[in-house]
Amino acid sequence: MARAGASASRSASIGGPGKGAVLRAEAIEAPFAPGRGLVDDALLAKLIGVALERGGDFADLFFEYRRSSAIAMEDGRVRNVSGGIDMGVGVRVVQGEAVGYAFAESIDPEEMIRAAQTASRIAQGGGKAQAVRVRTRDVPSRYPVHREVVDVAGIDKVELLRRADAAARKVSKKIARVDASIVSVHKEILVVDSHGWVSYDQQPMVRFGASVIARNRTRTESGNSGGGGRLGLSYFERVSPEEHGREAARVALVNLDSRPAPAGSMPVVLAAGDSGILLHEAVGHGLEADFNRKRTSNYTDRIGERVASPGVTVIDDPTLPGSRGSIDVDDEGVTGDAEVLIEDGILRGYMHDRISARFFGRKRSGSGRRESFRDVPMPRMTNTLMSAGQDDPEDIIRSVKRGVFAKKFSGGQVNISNGDFVFSLTEGYLIEDGKLTAPLRGANLIGNGPEALTTVSMIGNDFTLSDGMWTCGKDGQSVPVGVGMPTIKLDRLTVGGTALT
Repeated sequence: MARAGASASRSASIGGPGKGAVLRAEAIEAPFAPGRGLVDDALLAKLIGVALERGGDFADLFFEYRRSSAIAMEDGRVRNVSGGIDMGVGVRVVQGEAVGYAFAESIDPEEMIRAAQTASRIAQGGGKAQAVRVRTRDVPSRYPVHREVVDVAGIDKVELLRRADAAARKVSKKIARVDASIVSVHKEILVVDSHGWVSYDQQPMVRFGASVIARNRTRTESGNSGGGGRLGLSYFERVSPEEHGREAARVALVNLDSRPAPAGSMPVVLAAGDSGILLHEAVGHGLEADFNRKRTSNYTDRIGERVASPGVTVIDDPTLPGSRGSIDVDDEGVTGDAEVLIEDGILRGYMHDRISARFFGRKRSGSGRRESFRDVPMPRMTNTLMSAGQDDPEDIIRSVKRGVFAKKFSGGQVNISNGDFVFSLTEGYLIEDGKLTAPLRGANLIGNGPEALTTVSMIGNDFTLSDGMWTCGKDGQSVPVGVGMPTIKLDRLTVGGTALT
């Protein structure tokens, strides 16, 4: 049971067939736009009042409308075409650190009122309905809105997939199979809080991926390439389907010639760009304030302490134009800016949502995010980056007598409480006498994120933002994120391989 002053939550689904189901089945133009949407100020004020009628410190409403389309091609044939519309509202009531949460899969007023009443039961104060004066907050515009991103006249998405397929197969006769997919989403949110502030935003998203299998007489290997971001299909004016097809084929062919990775502790050079996913997982999660509020992060109570080598600066930045993790406002209606988390090796702060900011007495950082209206917000990363240094990337590689160059990553596992990680490489190379030599297979990087940052000895001047392909999971919720970093050298890290050094 939820108790006032305790960390607890309650959720419920209010909705089903009826008026809401009809609304969910239709494409609607800007349904939650202030002044011309499907919910007016009087209804918003009433819902907030109902949510707080039993008391509570704070309440908010999160309306969401999402249209999506996905097409997958497997080995030259279209195998899956899907799409849909989802719409509803989540109601949150906060009392102390306790949270009451309910959602309605409809914007029928009666169902939304029932959701507000359900969420209100967390409160113990026996209050009364509160009057709220609703007013709209201005939000920035950090990316162009493409409402037509889901259905685009004159653009054949299947043809985009076929172009990637054809380009990959032209690279080599060893290419045995090509899969490709494209996902596009148009999302609109409306956030209303019990102070009366209303924040509205539109959030387009495109993601394209190509996966290739290459074979020779003795081996089969794979390669992948993908990208996208907060864009419409104008993304393909920047990166063509052919480029993704050729890149996936290149990686697969490189892996055909790979040899077993060495095992042991050695210098590791992380390539610019995609390596930022290791920073995101092994370090970034520990800097989310809810883990520090609950004292389950090894960064707890360490503000102002050295936690990384001099020169290491880590930033979470939602403002990057077009990047997958960029947002105009977070899912609590807060406009965020670049937040310096680690500066020159010193821990400066955490990423906050409303609850953690109040707990620590800090301002909200615009980091309150959620997967959908069915979920409570929590501190989450947006675009997590390491700033560039002064070193030439070629000098970094030349400085290594024997080690590993990590270029592309696949999955990994991280223990957020202590930062221990294991990451698998999809593309890596042996470094011998300052030169990249053999491609490697079966390479895993094993270590501890905070400890690894203390072994950074060189930082490249080649900061690169990874193309938009990453999705972050936390407590069962997934959100799009961006990563980026320059080439860096870790003086020692454990490489898990099968070849003895």
